[in-house]
Amino acid sequence: MKESQCNCQCENTDIRLEKVQQIVQAHKDMKGALIPILHEVQSLYGYLPEDALHIVAKELKIAMAEIYGVATFYSLFTLEPKGEHTIRVCMGTACYVKGAQSIVDKLNSILDISVGGTTKDGKFTLEAARCLGSCGLAPVMMIDDRVYGKVTPNEVIKILEEYK
Repeated sequence: MKESQCNCQCENTDIRLEKVQQIVQAHKDMKGALIPILHEVQSLYGYLPEDALHIVAKELKIAMAEIYGVATFYSLFTLEPKGEHTIRVCMGTACYVKGAQSIVDKLNSILDISVGGTTKDGKFTLEAARCLGSCGLAPVMMIDDRVYGKVTPNEVIKILEEYK
């Protein structure tokens, strides 16, 4: 990940790792500290980098396997850097029946990534969602917090232009 993509105002890796130690110290004496610590670390970096997780493991005196178990169990945590914008395509029944797969295929083609991937420029991450709660607008796509309903493959290019 490029330094400029960091979600914090930190100037370098050493400063960010010092911040991770401060986060751990602020929570380490509370019961169930791991999840709040992971949330703050992810807010700092935009994901959970391995070097930061080693600090968490050392400071909390827990195995990396336990940290990875928690980080991979909860869908809000990510071990990979995400793009500046997250695109979610609903693959629930209503959306799927109304053509969601063709939306995903178009995004794959335009962005040159598959579901779960991030574009080389770090601009977009593509995710499939089980349901986005807007079945009446099927097929539905979200970019960040903005919902796009009744999307057709031909509209995808125009929608992406808003974010470039």
